[in-house]
Amino acid sequence: MSRESYQEQIDELRASVVEMSEVVVDQLRTAIEAVEHRDGDLGREAEERDADVNRRYLAIESDCVDLLALQQPVAGDLRFIVASFKIVTDLERVGDLATNLGQYAAAAERDRYPAVDVGQIGTVAAEMVEDATHAYADEDADLCREIDARDDYLDDLCGRASRTVTEELLTADSPDDIEAVVADVRRLLLTVRDLERVGDHAVNVAGRTLYAVENSEELLR
Repeated sequence: MSRESYQEQIDELRASVVEMSEVVVDQLRTAIEAVEHRDGDLGREAEERDADVNRRYLAIESDCVDLLALQQPVAGDLRFIVASFKIVTDLERVGDLATNLGQYAAAAERDRYPAVDVGQIGTVAAEMVEDATHAYADEDADLCREIDARDDYLDDLCGRASRTVTEELLTADSPDDIEAVVADVRRLLLTVRDLERVGDHAVNVAGRTLYAVENSEELLR
């Protein structure tokens, strides 16, 4: 294979990963909107998009295996292919978390905890994934480190949200439909947990990218 053809495969791999991330972020934003507005139809739409994410994941995984097996890349190309292989795994898991959020939205019945701004938390998490992809596409090491620092803010938002839910549950009068309340609380806490995990996967994407760009394990977990 000519060097030009090989480079085209590398470029196509990068473009495929970026395209998969765009699909995942769109799925995630749809799921966040569904949770925020307790929109079951929108939640189911987010769930249905997961099949496309999984298809893209398997196709890119196959491309990475072919490049590793047939081209025997070294140095920077090897790091890039390995990083891409791991990045799509993180993106696929973000898609799974978006599917979870869609399921929570489809099951939600009431809004008992207005002090928890799921939309804000979700926006921060989605922007982290989006920016991590930009860092990957542009080989931007500085942006990788900025995303890692931003994760502390997301963790703080999630921690405060979880405490708010717990404190309000403990201090509220016992309602007649206690089982329904507990189910709602559980869904909300799971929503916060899953959004926090989205941020963790965004940091993973940034860490893999930094490894590919600088051969640095600084952000790898």
